[in-house]
Amino acid sequence: MQAAPENNTNTFDADEVAKFEAMAAEWWDPNGKFKPLHMLNPCRLDYITRQIAAEFDRDLHDNLPFKGLRILDIGCGGGLLSEPMARLGADVIGADAAAGNIPVAQAHARQMGLEIDYRNCLAEDLTLEGETFDVVLNMEVIEHVADPQAFMHACKTLLKPGGLLLCSTINRNPKSFAVAIVGAEHIMRWLPKGTHDWKKFITPDELVELIKTAGIEPVDRKGFVFNPLLWTWSISDRDLSVNYVTASVNRS
Repeated sequence: MQAAPENNTNTFDADEVAKFEAMAAEWWDPNGKFKPLHMLNPCRLDYITRQIAAEFDRDLHDNLPFKGLRILDIGCGGGLLSEPMARLGADVIGADAAAGNIPVAQAHARQMGLEIDYRNCLAEDLTLEGETFDVVLNMEVIEHVADPQAFMHACKTLLKPGGLLLCSTINRNPKSFAVAIVGAEHIMRWLPKGTHDWKKFITPDELVELIKTAGIEPVDRKGFVFNPLLWTWSISDRDLSVNYVTASVNRS
């Protein structure tokens, strides 16, 4: 098992990694500390699968529609996204800087009869190994790294020409502070206090600039919107005020 290198000064944030390593055993508990991700996951998967199908001309009604595609789930956690990608036929590598997440993800994949290559490493480690992918999933990760621009450059290096980057994060504004910090951590107690640092949230315009600076072309962005009355998430064309996602293509 490859540990995140201690001398890496680009994106590794030890404090952020420690937060998630402390919760590793609860990844697959839908009512545990990762309840918000379990609730959001169907919405995320709907966006992810539609974008991949559109970019690579795949029919989601086919058996194993992503067969032949190599997908990286960076910041994979317990495998909440890696496993659905594998079920759709993709060759999946799940990478996470928190070593404690890897055995949890491996054990669950074995229980599900799935073959997924889980690695305890950073995006930069994979670039040094010469790995490249058709799709890079960068979901709810960039707000936890030490250097978002360096992280985005690593994602660019990992993309094959024509490769698709899907990146989601949380907007930085008074509403996101009220919802993601006060609401989720202090009132609803969906997450332990301190899970997120509001100052590290990234606005949509800032994320687009990070993506463009890395040499990737943004092609779409949507909001993930929570309805507290229906207790459901949905995709919005216009509301990017809290959670949002972008799709970008490596044209070079």
